[in-house]
Amino acid sequence: MSHGGRKGDVGRILSPGEKVVLADIKGPGTLRHIWMALPWGGPESMRALRLEGFYDGMSEPSVSVPVCDFFGLPHGRATEFYSQLLTAPEGRGVNSYIPMPFGRSVRIELTNETDKAINIPYQIDYTLEPLLPERTHYLHASFRRENPTTLRRDFVITECLKGPGRFLGCVVGIRVLDKATFYGEGEVKIYRDGDQEHPTICGTGLEDYVGSAWGLSRHYGQYAGAPLVLFAPDADKSPLTSPDYLSFYRWHIPDPIMFSRDLRVTLQQIGWVPQFESEEELERYKATHLPASGKDWILSPDGKSLMNIAERQDDYCATAFVFCRTPQPVPRLNIDSAIANIARMPYEKLAPFEEMF
Repeated sequence: MSHGGRKGDVGRILSPGEKVVLADIKGPGTLRHIWMALPWGGPESMRALRLEGFYDGMSEPSVSVPVCDFFGLPHGRATEFYSQLLTAPEGRGVNSYIPMPFGRSVRIELTNETDKAINIPYQIDYTLEPLLPERTHYLHASFRRENPTTLRRDFVITECLKGPGRFLGCVVGIRVLDKATFYGEGEVKIYRDGDQEHPTICGTGLEDYVGSAWGLSRHYGQYAGAPLVLFAPDADKSPLTSPDYLSFYRWHIPDPIMFSRDLRVTLQQIGWVPQFESEEELERYKATHLPASGKDWILSPDGKSLMNIAERQDDYCATAFVFCRTPQPVPRLNIDSAIANIARMPYEKLAPFEEMF
């Protein structure tokens, strides 16, 4: 309505600390598509944009995540990828095609928790239609981070939401702290409906959960991918070496994961043991690591490596996407935790268009 309809105010300008309501819609209906042109800047500033969603007049959010993680881009870093539910065309715009049904109402808020003003153009497309209560499942999105993880304790991707519901999938980011070769031997375990010691679904390794094998390189597809695999320019970039940062997503669409009462999804921190250049280096590694699988350390025939997988600690974060029959609160995003230790590496280039602002 501004400037006579000749492309006037096309975005929302948020002052430091300001919160704006992007959508406040009476239902029933379904959010179908969310697009934003994020003002790509330093990783800490991108991670400090809080996106929250409230259903049916609730005072606590059922969505509370960094805006970039919601769109599949952990660590506050832009990268191009395309999946069935989230896309980042050319690493600039971001899109969510995750359907978000709502009953009486839905409110979407964005808070600028950086120290500078930002401008965000956005569009939210939705339909209004009758929805039967038993067919209305509310999307919940929550963010977790352990920096670092705890030795021999599996990282929790999601837990505590009550069913009936569906685990749609997750977006996971890893800042690799332990550079000892490959980081991703840990199993993804999905516990549902009273599972205790053993899960309903048990994976065979991180890259296997993403649908790849024998390590992980940058790729993306409809249901799984690893859009960000960030190495220093002079690093060995083979699939079985450790980058500085990486991210992956996994959508359970043709392979749905349903639960009636409860759900818990975890990921182990286990890695493959490296080749050592000296006996002293080998002994130092053994002094600071634990063998996984309950085995003692086993030397290779040449005495230079260990024929084991090992427990390890890294910096893990995850945004989980879960549909539930009833809207429920999720833990509120802790911005201080989200932005710690993710500063731009010395070798990283500026984000797309950052040099223009």
